[in-house]
Amino acid sequence: MPLPTGPLPTGLLLAAGAGRRMGRPKALLRGGSRHQGEPWVVRGARALHDGGCPRVLVVAGAEWEAVSDLVAPLPWADLVVAERWVEGMGPSLATGLEALAGTDTTCAVVGLVDTPDVGPAVVQRVLAEVGTAPAALGRAAYHGVPGHPVVLGREHWADVAEQARGDRGARAYLAAHPHHLVECGDLATGADVDTADALPG
Repeated sequence: MPLPTGPLPTGLLLAAGAGRRMGRPKALLRGGSRHQGEPWVVRGARALHDGGCPRVLVVAGAEWEAVSDLVAPLPWADLVVAERWVEGMGPSLATGLEALAGTDTTCAVVGLVDTPDVGPAVVQRVLAEVGTAPAALGRAAYHGVPGHPVVLGREHWADVAEQARGDRGARAYLAAHPHHLVECGDLATGADVDTADALPG
């Protein structure tokens, strides 16, 4: 897998869930926001890339072959399959961080596939304020409510991966460590879309 080889931030898009409440994996959904017709996994990967991540690693699980087909045409993106994706977000995050550990990328910019209105401008602002150093730690907030993307410098990866269990990603780690909160409520809602009733127009 041609993962990054330079000291640059890498986007890490978590797109492994089955989307049970949605009725299908959200990575395969299309439309919403201003990206009409674009699969959410492509939209999410593009937001990270256009926001300042030269490479993006997509973590897939449910229907990973179909997700892989959508990611394959993106020359700056790679895909890894989380074998324990059914357990929740935690193992997916750990899988992504472990895949990046063998590279010399400085930090991971973690995004979720089900936040369709989070675009490149949010990623740009968060990276500009948090930075991309190995010790970087921060996240976007929307009217004071913490959300994604989350910037994890590589110095934090091992501990975050160790604590990532079930549906808990980096939440516990961030709660226990000072980090930079970047207000982005003027750029997006940052809302997770979990059901068909909540799909954006």
